[in-house]
Amino acid sequence: MAAAVVPAAAAKLLTPELIRSAAKQSEGIHLVPLSLRRAIKKYLRDKDKSHMNRKVLLLSQSFNRLKETNLQLAASASRELVEDPFRPVVHGGARWKIRSAYGDIGLKYKEDETVAYVASRMPAVYTACHRVLKEVHRRLPDFSPASMLDFGAGPGSAIWAMREVWPKTLERVNLVEPSKDMQRIAQCLLSDLKGVPIIHSYDDIQTLNRNLNKHERGHDLVISSYALGEIPSLSDRITIVRQLWDLTRDVLVLLEPGTPHGSKIIQQMRSYILWMAKRKCRKSKKSNNMPSEEKAIVDARASTTDAFVVAPCSHDGQCPLENSGKYCHFVQRLERTSSQRAYKRSKGEPLRGFEDEKFCFVALRRGKRPEEAWPLDGMEFETLKEKLAKRRPEDLIIDFAFFVLRLFHRTCVQLLLEDQLGSEAGDDFSTDEEHKIAYASDVTELTLFDKKDEEDDDEDAMDEDQGRADLGGGWGRILYTPIRRGKRVVLDVCRATKRDASEGAFERIMVAKRQNPVLHLQARKSLWGDLWPF
Repeated sequence: MAAAVVPAAAAKLLTPELIRSAAKQSEGIHLVPLSLRRAIKKYLRDKDKSHMNRKVLLLSQSFNRLKETNLQLAASASRELVEDPFRPVVHGGARWKIRSAYGDIGLKYKEDETVAYVASRMPAVYTACHRVLKEVHRRLPDFSPASMLDFGAGPGSAIWAMREVWPKTLERVNLVEPSKDMQRIAQCLLSDLKGVPIIHSYDDIQTLNRNLNKHERGHDLVISSYALGEIPSLSDRITIVRQLWDLTRDVLVLLEPGTPHGSKIIQQMRSYILWMAKRKCRKSKKSNNMPSEEKAIVDARASTTDAFVVAPCSHDGQCPLENSGKYCHFVQRLERTSSQRAYKRSKGEPLRGFEDEKFCFVALRRGKRPEEAWPLDGMEFETLKEKLAKRRPEDLIIDFAFFVLRLFHRTCVQLLLEDQLGSEAGDDFSTDEEHKIAYASDVTELTLFDKKDEEDDDEDAMDEDQGRADLGGGWGRILYTPIRRGKRVVLDVCRATKRDASEGAFERIMVAKRQNPVLHLQARKSLWGDLWPF
């Protein structure tokens, strides 16, 4: 690989190897933690399984009806509402309105729906939450949340993901969930675990505010996963997001299914929070005739009211995919649990051992976006012709030996995977209490709530030191699967167009090997959801 010419002070951060490590945000197949698998199995063991498949099917049909209702409501919403979110809306009928603690919601979780959700959907929702929170942890290494608010908590999927990403920092958790059955299940699944933080459940945000003191209402991390899409009314949705932002002390994460409707919700809420934060900053900075001491206080307040996007966007401007016919979403593959393989059927045939969960998200942080140097600033790359001109004859022998070893390693890994899959082919779901199923994660996974060994902590620290993408505008996001055409790679990237990350654009980039072999190798190894340096 060609050596890059970089300033001495930035050499550690700007080597091609470190850039490739920092850009890697995607994850291969995710294994649901063994502790969560066993908690779900234990809970379902005492439930009636005679009609479980039908309950799962009815839950899926409810999601589809809710999706159709949301599309109808979005089509009938007036243009004035989109431009002025606070304007009251008058609907022609009340067919979409079912009063609940959320507001106008289209789906209620009773006992049957709750059991079906835990059996079929909870592992996938957990995996999406884990993927998002893991990226937040990588992008914000100084962020260690001690308090958390989970809006639309359901059975507590986000808590499990939170405890795996930050296993030692969480002290207090507040859940907002109107379904009493969901609240009971969340407590039941966590009952056998050690080191669980203090958990309080509330029916709505108003009840939470009444029961907490003013200094306790701020949370380091606020997350809403797969909840906003169940609220068809745009005005209620905006009201809830404004309340969640007021309860956020540091980071707010919004997560929705990876559908056009879910992406539209994330896009609207992202724009609204950024607009609201900028408006408050402008109001606080209007007075120019203040004394220096008062002005310093105003500037400090402005820094807490401002906001910027941590992920997935690299800019705080208008979404470039708005009104383009495309939508921003990502995918995470997970290994199906035994309950999913037993109850999620397709035309009576067993499902595959994995599934792909599509999701869209946005993570916002209070404060002003830090000004960072762009990753490729000061770097000079050799063309393929210049690189080949410097090669020595002995390099060809080394490259051939390396190719043979890599081919041998790949063959061995493939044989091991075939043996492993063959041994797990007869692993069916069983209701016997004493029968325990072996998973691939049994050997490699550590229990979430046990203390890690010092060696594991050292390994994690080394991985983080290998490379980290900063929060400047120099990191674009690969929004779709890269297209590999011979010695060219085509990338669809959302990127910042200004150094202050105030504006962004969606661009198609072509990387050719003859022009830049270093970035071409980076492009070939990049996947959907990874970052791209500029």
